[in-house]
Amino acid sequence: MPLLAPPLALYVHMPWCVKKCPYCDFNSHGVRGEPPPYEAYIDTLLADLDADLADFGAAIEGRPIVSVFFGGGTPSLFAPGHIARFLDAARARLPFVEGCEVTLETNPGTVEHGRFDGYLAAGVNRLSFGIQSFDDDKLARLGRIHSAAEAEAAVKSAQDAGYANLNLDLMYALPQQSLEGALADVDRAIALAPTHVSHYQLTLEPNTAFAASPPPLPDDDAAWAMQEACEGRLAEAGYGQYEISAYARPGRRCQHNLNYWAFGDYLGIGAGAHGKLTEVATGLVHRRWKSRHPRTYLGAAGGPERIGGGGPVEPAELPFEYMLNALRLHHGVPLEAFAQRTGLSLESIAPVLARARARGWLQDAPGRLQPTLLGQRFLNDLIGLFLD
Repeated sequence: MPLLAPPLALYVHMPWCVKKCPYCDFNSHGVRGEPPPYEAYIDTLLADLDADLADFGAAIEGRPIVSVFFGGGTPSLFAPGHIARFLDAARARLPFVEGCEVTLETNPGTVEHGRFDGYLAAGVNRLSFGIQSFDDDKLARLGRIHSAAEAEAAVKSAQDAGYANLNLDLMYALPQQSLEGALADVDRAIALAPTHVSHYQLTLEPNTAFAASPPPLPDDDAAWAMQEACEGRLAEAGYGQYEISAYARPGRRCQHNLNYWAFGDYLGIGAGAHGKLTEVATGLVHRRWKSRHPRTYLGAAGGPERIGGGGPVEPAELPFEYMLNALRLHHGVPLEAFAQRTGLSLESIAPVLARARARGWLQDAPGRLQPTLLGQRFLNDLIGLFLD
């Protein structure tokens, strides 16, 4: 079946943070000594964007950007002027849809009071606060550089500056956390009236300080109890769960992440950034990622050395790649979207779908690919079926 060009988003990676957290496995680099070369990095981002547009011009031409996401690291280390310069230059190169969602990740400990109005003027219309907890002891254990009071003050300052679309990141199953503690964090978040809450379990990722020296974490049963209780508390407050760790007020789902999960396309700009592009003319789905270290990335200045790797996704890998994203969505996706986004026939995965339904992991819903509650709980096993 011929591919259809999905929506196109833009991801921009800002790799620096004040201090690397012990649980973090993202491509982030703590600031030491000299401040990061902010202006030079914006120049390099634009050179990277120009090079990607040259490489994939035919696949991108005429497709507007539906969302922009500044991730990190801590993008709020960059001043509003830096963000404005990048966005203005990006708009000069690519069309943006009207009302394009533009998200900036921010750490409550890095934003100076009064700067939020600058980000709003720069074109950032959604902020995502990396709060993680409202318990000062837990924040210290996580290596965070802010306090609970600073987190609340930062959120209120953003709201005072005019922000009406805010996400708060929270973790649960923290070191020595109780069920009551997890619920207290959710209650503190709800009291701030964000439009979106990302609520996810702390996990020990390879090559992190926590993996090398694990803290005392709640066991699996305790973590599951926290997840269920917090889901219930968020639902009572009007936050609908639409993905494993995402909860939103009506009309406030994160459009950028929805595009990821629906196997949409995205340009990945910045050190370590990943991108995915569909080339309708050839029937190929391309992956590309950039060099991880900021020094290497800056030195490439938009040249070939900026590319860390990538290439076309093999057809045999596409079912797993697609399901790895789509099955995270609680409301599912249209069944026909599989063929439209991968170019493969539904018959090619029919036996696997039948096995998943027989195990009670997929809804028996005509025309829809949607996990059951059991499938959500055993999501890794469900997705794993498509590795075959």
